[in-house]
Amino acid sequence: HHLRNYRGPCENIHGHNWRVRAFVRGEDLNELGIAIDFKALKAHMATVVEPLDHADLNAFFDALNINPSSENLARYVYKELERALASTPCAVSRVEVYETPTNCAAYFEHA
Repeated sequence: HHLRNYRGPCENIHGHNWRVRAFVRGEDLNELGIAIDFKALKAHMATVVEPLDHADLNAFFDALNINPSSENLARYVYKELERALASTPCAVSRVEVYETPTNCAAYFEHA
């Protein structure tokens, strides 16, 4: 990807080994003491992030009129995961997107 209307190295086409962390919250735990099964959460995450894997993020986000920054990617994953979890007892509380092991952008909404 590359950042549009940006002056600096990131205006050039480059890639990342993205890592996405999602945090969810639940009001209640089930009889096993679980808010959501991690297997189910991973399946929901996969529906959100797999379309982005090995994709041209500029083309993907251009259709949404979004610059493919890490911050926008975190917000996109948050919103899409929020929709995916709508039928579960959990909600998204925060999404972090790492471009590198030390560069991270996070998105969350105030309750």
